[in-house]
Amino acid sequence: MKYILVAVSVIVTFLILCFCGLNSTTEDVQYLRIHIRANSNSVEDQNVKYKVKDNIVEALIPLLSEITSFDEAKEVVASNFSLIESVANKTLQENGFTYSSKANISNEYFPTRTYENITLQEGYYDALILNLGSGQGDNWWCIVFPAFCFTQTKKSDNIVYISQIWEIIKSVIS
Repeated sequence: MKYILVAVSVIVTFLILCFCGLNSTTEDVQYLRIHIRANSNSVEDQNVKYKVKDNIVEALIPLLSEITSFDEAKEVVASNFSLIESVANKTLQENGFTYSSKANISNEYFPTRTYENITLQEGYYDALILNLGSGQGDNWWCIVFPAFCFTQTKKSDNIVYISQIWEIIKSVIS
């Protein structure tokens, strides 16, 4: 009975945090975004952009899974530009492209965007920018920190939950 009460309280706390915190656009939270820009809008360039995205997300999960602050996330990303570019360039090369990628962190304007139940208002945000080739095509964006887009990879058997609440729930259940 004790375990059931603890589990219920953890779940209720989790739901309250999700309902109250994630559904709003709290201004005190700092977000590090990711912006992968395709070389062009050709079908081929757009398709390879998504392959690059999948491989970048998979490469960054182990690096970001324990990150607890915006500054730490920004530092980890910045210190791994060569890894990010290497993963992107390998994906491009494997798919027959001769152009390369370039990663940097920049403070750029983003329009209002909703990711499931998180809405980020328009404004300037720090972001990992990954240009593929000329970077003139349509792009893919998401959030690096908090690690919203880095909770799972394209491989269903390689799911990584990045949540202190999930760790609490797992410890109560086991």
